[in-house]
Amino acid sequence: MLENRLLTIKNLSISFFSNGIEKEIIHNISYHLNTNEILGIVGESGSGKSVSSLAILGLLPNKISKITSGNIVFETQDLAVLSSKAFQKIRGQKIAMIFQEPMSSLNPSMTCGKQVEEILFQHTKLSKKGVKAETLLLFEKVKLPEPQRVFTSYPHEISGGQKQRVMIAMAIASKPQILIADEPTTALDVTVQNDIIKLLKELQAETKMSIIFITHDLSLISQIANRVLVMYKGNIVEQNTVEAIFKTPKHNYTKALINSRPSLETRLKRLPTIEDVMNNSVGAEVITSELRAIQHKKIYNKPPLLEVINLEKEYLSKSGLFSKAEKFKAVNNVSFKLYEGETLGLVGESGCGKSTLGNAILLLNRPTAGTVLFHGVDITKLNTSQVKALRKDIQIIFQDPYSSLNPRLTVGEAIMEPMKVHNLFSNDFERQEKTIEILERVGLEASHFNRYPHEFSGGQRQRIGIARTVALQPKLIVCDESVSALDISVQAQVLNLLNELKENFGFTYIFISHDLAVVKYMSDQLLVMNKGKIEELADADEIYSAPKKEYTQKLIDAIPKGL
Repeated sequence: MLENRLLTIKNLSISFFSNGIEKEIIHNISYHLNTNEILGIVGESGSGKSVSSLAILGLLPNKISKITSGNIVFETQDLAVLSSKAFQKIRGQKIAMIFQEPMSSLNPSMTCGKQVEEILFQHTKLSKKGVKAETLLLFEKVKLPEPQRVFTSYPHEISGGQKQRVMIAMAIASKPQILIADEPTTALDVTVQNDIIKLLKELQAETKMSIIFITHDLSLISQIANRVLVMYKGNIVEQNTVEAIFKTPKHNYTKALINSRPSLETRLKRLPTIEDVMNNSVGAEVITSELRAIQHKKIYNKPPLLEVINLEKEYLSKSGLFSKAEKFKAVNNVSFKLYEGETLGLVGESGCGKSTLGNAILLLNRPTAGTVLFHGVDITKLNTSQVKALRKDIQIIFQDPYSSLNPRLTVGEAIMEPMKVHNLFSNDFERQEKTIEILERVGLEASHFNRYPHEFSGGQRQRIGIARTVALQPKLIVCDESVSALDISVQAQVLNLLNELKENFGFTYIFISHDLAVVKYMSDQLLVMNKGKIEELADADEIYSAPKKEYTQKLIDAIPKGL
């Protein structure tokens, strides 16, 4: 049905240049997009999915990249040979794009309304009054609450999900024929992600535009796409209907993407990684409910390592320059116990207070009221030098390892730094030996000691962050969204590593995440937070199989489950 094809990519190859050396990263790929269709493109970072899509819009980085062969035919035009000036009539008007990170794509110095108006002024002949009316209509269409308020708000004044809706409003403002959505839900809560997926499907059904939806999550693709193509190392390894991809995947890489995500039904001791599946070496040791009960008996027969009693964290918020400051409780009367060797999962939507709770326990943000007992001592009453000593025992693994590592320090120096601060080992030689041992323990190499953070991939940097934490042999580690930015297979490697370290060193984790499938896999107990309070607290498996609260059920229902 060639007459139904809106976009045809034929034998496309793209090369990048570095130090005079040309490297081909997209290898002779061919696919098409039909009219009124949602096409999913799935693959990990570096697979070429985003680069090949940027080529459609003529947005490849200038001077360091080029299309070396092939055609990108939109209707009857070959976009591969189009001039920059000619692209201006297509970009935004006929083909639009939603980017992954709305905060870096939106102008922080302009109100949300003005940013949408700018596009309408450029691509339509509406009057000033008509442009404002159309913008408010678009905000209603993308289901933004209080469109008038969002119109006059700056990006930092609205939530992540709302920012993404503003981006979608901008993208559909000119009624494009093709919308490219590049990882539009990666950093969002599972419920917000679900809302954005529903919204895109509704907009597509209403406007009949075609969508290219790019993600690393196959389960998510199953909720939105008609057809899927799977990319691996710059090649398309498989393309078919969603049903065929899920039920009868042909390529090992596709099978690996499906199997690397934690299952909601079965709890494996070790998650299969892409490498395991590609090499046909998948282990399938299951942690049964009986085995889990034995482990829990050992854990819960001891006194608690941490006890949080009636904890509160209050902030003052002002709605205007001359208005009176109002008190806002980000954490409201929270109590729970945490035992040595346990992983407590902490979930809830953005703004529920989960990270604030983690920071209060770490004393990065001292609580306003309540008690935090660590080994029976109330740490909220410690002075500065006592808190510094406590830092050795309570550590954090951050979401973004790159911004938490000093770019001027080598990896070895970064890991040795906290050892020096806490006077661990007699000299630098002993610290270096220990650092190399830890690097190898987290799956890195001794040769990495003298390299800098920018020389590593996202997954490797997360391992470095973990190594830095492990170096102090802490009793308690708070993992704050520490795998949410990782590809699905790298995520599997890091989760396996955290569990191995827990087993070998007896670590205790508070595992904070918006990814409920991951939290279930990692957790013994699960604490669900909503608006600063505990909504539900019980065994993780019990909560997932029979949630008592409607809010918890809503979170579980929103998890992408595949077909």
